[in-house]
Amino acid sequence: MRLVLLGPPGAGKGTQAQALAARWGIPQVASGDLLRAAVHEDSELGREAVGYMDRGQLVPDKLVLKMIAERLRKKDARDGFILDGFPRNVMQAEALAAGLERAGRKLDKVVAVMLPDEEVVKRISGRRTCRNCAAMYHVIFEPPAKAGVCDKCGEELYQREDDAEETVRERIKVYHATTRPLLDHYRRLGLLAQVDGEGRIDEVEKRILAAVTGDHDYD
Repeated sequence: MRLVLLGPPGAGKGTQAQALAARWGIPQVASGDLLRAAVHEDSELGREAVGYMDRGQLVPDKLVLKMIAERLRKKDARDGFILDGFPRNVMQAEALAAGLERAGRKLDKVVAVMLPDEEVVKRISGRRTCRNCAAMYHVIFEPPAKAGVCDKCGEELYQREDDAEETVRERIKVYHATTRPLLDHYRRLGLLAQVDGEGRIDEVEKRILAAVTGDHDYD
């Protein structure tokens, strides 16, 4: 299975990708994780990427594509993979398809996990993080026993800048602007399936499995 998972921030793509990867015995490939690993390992690609990051610039498509290509050439990805949040634009999608074609492979499906904008805002802006141990909470879905205090170490919880409502709404605008053409691209290719991202994690997983396999009978 060669699958792309798309969706807005807060849609749970990473959680779903991990569950599906475990179910199918194939790797989850997330561009953000690859980027952080390359920087941590001080690889050639990592050193090149960190220069852009230090200047507050986006890492260029060419560099991200190179990281993805290197990862997909590894042995564990030969029989399949789940791309988590990549590609992010049509150019990346076309480059990915070309690279897979050269290797005699192609995508099986692209699943977009859909979530209303206000649900995205609620999920992300409600996050709180411990200043000391970095434990994560949510004021609605997973609140601490005492408001504003970490259950694990008793230290203060805070809202990260990128979780603030104003920032989240701006991220949503960027997502829609870049992703709508990408969804249209995969729809034209007959690869796109859209699933409802609201509900329990297991419910969303069943919807994805049904969209990918056509089998609606999952326990």
